[in-house]
Amino acid sequence: MATNKYATIRYNALDKCFSNFGKRFYMEDLIHACDQAISEFSGSNLGIQRRQIFYDINFMESEQGYSAPIEKIRDGRKVFYRYSDKSYSIKNQGLNDNEVEQISSSLSILSRFKGLPNFEWIEEIQVRLEDTFKLKGSSVSFVGFEENPYLKGINHFATLFNAIQNKVALNVTYQGFRQTEPQTLLLHSLYLKQYNNRWFLFAYDSENKRVGNFPIDRILNIEQSQAKFIENQAIDFDEYFDDVIGVTVFDNPTVEKILLNIKKETWPYIESKPLHATQKIMKREEDYVQIELSLQINHELKALLFSHLDAIEVVQPKHLREEFHRISSNIYEKSK
Repeated sequence: MATNKYATIRYNALDKCFSNFGKRFYMEDLIHACDQAISEFSGSNLGIQRRQIFYDINFMESEQGYSAPIEKIRDGRKVFYRYSDKSYSIKNQGLNDNEVEQISSSLSILSRFKGLPNFEWIEEIQVRLEDTFKLKGSSVSFVGFEENPYLKGINHFATLFNAIQNKVALNVTYQGFRQTEPQTLLLHSLYLKQYNNRWFLFAYDSENKRVGNFPIDRILNIEQSQAKFIENQAIDFDEYFDDVIGVTVFDNPTVEKILLNIKKETWPYIESKPLHATQKIMKREEDYVQIELSLQINHELKALLFSHLDAIEVVQPKHLREEFHRISSNIYEKSK
């Protein structure tokens, strides 16, 4: 079963070639058509191999694919390809087994949203898709995601989601953890992120003229604003969190090299579940393994390190080591 990257784009490109009876498409032409289609879609120039096109043709001809009537016609020493049925196109066919599986898997993931307010329509869509495409058992859960349906403020999720999608400015009544009184902010919602079982809104704050991070459990009320929406021109959220653990990203970020000694008893856990993608081994000793991380030092990082208690020793930077020493000393004094 072909599940490799850009497979559907290649199938559609080949379908156009096989449907075009005004031109003969030899293998070189098919390769060029697929390369061009992928380049237009992604900007990538992958250089499709001949064997990949052969695999694609075999898949399209198979029952698991489209049962496509592809004929190979010899032209001297070369062969060109087309459909034997001029009316045939994969676009006119029903879903193949592979596509049914993909829809079924997608429904399982989509069902995560069913518990959120104003996303009740997902359950109706799921039932209709299961009935239309005869997807048996797709509503049965076999993957568990971390969720908190009782999170305060979760009722605002759909409003914020729609505001991002439709580019609508919002007047948000918000009370931060350290604020004694709520305040009303004009926010331009940009991104929603879940961390540690909580949802966080990243939005441009018109008053402070910066992108802020707002836990949705601290949002008290939301009203649509008539203000013109300010679009995101500066932040690529696919890369925004690369240098952090969690959701706290500083305005003027400093990425630091962090050296940690991990006790040998804890190392198998850290090795199988790295603290961050930048984790790399610096040295191995009898009692510990030393690793390096390249991160902004934020609250979430400190909390993660503290969660391992004495299994992790901060070696560098010096200021972080001293902070951990000070906090540990305070904890010790209070435990006496």
